[in-house]
Amino acid sequence: MKIVISEEIKTVCPEFVGAAVEAMVVNTPHSDKLWDEIHQWEEHFRATLTTDSLKEIPSIAATRSVYKKCGKDPSRYRPASEQLIRRMLQGKELYEIDTLVDLVNLASIVYGYSIGGFDASKFEGDTLTLGVGREGEPYEGIGRGLINIAGLPVYRDAKGGVGTPTSDNERTKMTLSTQHLVVLINGYDGNEERVRQNAEFIQNLLRQYANSDGGDYFVYKV
Repeated sequence: MKIVISEEIKTVCPEFVGAAVEAMVVNTPHSDKLWDEIHQWEEHFRATLTTDSLKEIPSIAATRSVYKKCGKDPSRYRPASEQLIRRMLQGKELYEIDTLVDLVNLASIVYGYSIGGFDASKFEGDTLTLGVGREGEPYEGIGRGLINIAGLPVYRDAKGGVGTPTSDNERTKMTLSTQHLVVLINGYDGNEERVRQNAEFIQNLLRQYANSDGGDYFVYKV
């Protein structure tokens, strides 16, 4: 898998750095141990953050800033990491989907980066390009129906959009039958060390909860 960063993204975020984790996995409907870990992080965030202060987390603040530069209101189309932590702080349970989705959500919560998890067998072609959504561009968010991605950063394969920091696409989503996983970490804050730590954290989660050797990862940047 090759990843190309468009001139649009280079212009609004010249410090962008991302990481792609690729691994063979076994998905399951639920993992008690994973959810024990998620609940520990819920307690930590409820003790240390508010719905206002979470916006100041550098990884989240940088993503919100890029939304504004691209012409999108980050309070209406919240980055996924902010959505997840905000839900915790409001005392709501996170949605339980399956082990792969749940562990990707945990990785996003812990580091504050918006992270996309994909079934790589559903990609069209061998290249993903990170650009900006266009007016009228069709995009079906997971569980959200058609959404307006104009002004949102978006990864596209040969067929079209597959992932934004707000919602990934139904077409390439992970399911219980997913075996070939690709996870994309979006570091709009330019912190390569932290992006790498996030990738390694995901590898460890895959080893613990997805019957995987953790796969490999590579960093890509402007």
